Amino acid sequence: MIHILVVEDDRHARRLLEAVLKREGYLVSTAEDGVRAMDVLEQQHIDLIVLDIMMPNMDGYEFAKELRDAGSLIPVLMATAKHLPEDKKKGFRLGIDDYMTKPVDTEEMLLRIQALLRRSQIASARKLVVGNVVLDYDALTVTRGEEKQTLPQKEFYLLYKLLSYPDRIFTRIQLMDEIWGMESESSDTTVNVHINRLRKRCEGYPEFELVSVRGLGYKAVRHQ
Repeated sequence: MIHILVVEDDRHARRLLEAVLKREGYLVSTAEDGVRAMDVLEQQHIDLIVLDIMMPNMDGYEFAKELRDAGSLIPVLMATAKHLPEDKKKGFRLGIDDYMTKPVDTEEMLLRIQALLRRSQIASARKLVVGNVVLDYDALTVTRGEEKQTLPQKEFYLLYKLLSYPDRIFTRIQLMDEIWGMESESSDTTVNVHINRLRKRCEGYPEFELVSVRGLGYKAVRHQ
């Protein structure tokens, strides 16, 4: 099921968009500003974002910049009352994929979402590209040139998570909770073991490295 995140500070508009999208069969999460949206992205796999501009704490422009700076390719449909050409140009320069002005025509919004999903091929594949390395989420494979590895599920999810948020430090507890689940009886040393296995698997990959941050946890550093 396609998972869409609606980032909108107006409660009534947020509920309307959520209801329209759910009626079309999408899984929907919501956030009232960019800060909360970032929290959602850390906890959920999101396929597309519907984004407002004017919001407290972190506006749509700042959110879009942070998202793209982190290397995320999630399609973003910006929906806003700001309609001047310079507003649109600023959004596109920051990495949004499409633009709608308010009040939103919900039928047009659905058509634009379908087009974005087709364009990004998210309906059929979820892939993360890091230089010459391609991670296929559904196949659990890591491909570099002619070399292809199929990873154990937990190892793949750990690598995919870290590479999706380069330079962001994750504690062992955060990674345990998300990948192994809060009810898991595994200890946090399990993360250490999996990191070491991934380092061995990816020896000779100049595109990235998995870095230990003493006293904190781990992060992925991209070299491209």
